[in-house]
Amino acid sequence: MFGKLASDALGLSDIGSVVKPADYDKVDSDDYVFHEDNEKIYFLIKSKTDEYCFTNKALIHLDGTSAMSKKRMLYRYSYYAYPITDVHLETAGTVDMDVEIKFTFGNKAFSIDVHKKHLEELKDLYKSLMKIAETMAENEVAHDNAKASLQLAATTLGRGQVGGTPVVEAFKELNQSAFSWLSAAQQKYVVKDFGFVFERYLNSPTTE
Repeated sequence: MFGKLASDALGLSDIGSVVKPADYDKVDSDDYVFHEDNEKIYFLIKSKTDEYCFTNKALIHLDGTSAMSKKRMLYRYSYYAYPITDVHLETAGTVDMDVEIKFTFGNKAFSIDVHKKHLEELKDLYKSLMKIAETMAENEVAHDNAKASLQLAATTLGRGQVGGTPVVEAFKELNQSAFSWLSAAQQKYVVKDFGFVFERYLNSPTTE
């Protein structure tokens, strides 16, 4: 579509290539990024059949059935809904043409072959995904502790007396306090935008 030069630049070979930020608007994934809501592309891998688009909010995967078919299935894995685990980077041997980055989103395992000339960029993506995974794991523990703390407080309060406060009013106050507590914990520990991680570890973050 873009000629031989664009094919090489955009990774239209069997082994994936890392797309440069200047070419993000030339790939299909860009059409599914919520630019209207300040979503940005930070890293993009493209092969003949697939695109793996890492934004500040999600992984967008365009899954092609074959190099000869134009049909693709679109998947979106929001970071807050699909915890990242098992991040690995496999470097190339002497005769290998590719390196491999592996990770899991929720229960979905990914293994992406990328040309070894992009190893340095892949190292930055590896560090970004590792940091996101670490942050998610720490926040999950903190969120669970916050909910356990609330449950303990509610149980302790329930064993006491409400004094002259009507039961209905006491329940209403407790319910509102619990909702506020959980909402605050959700906002603090469930991260939906990891742009700050990509901007720290990637050499070439996108700009508007």
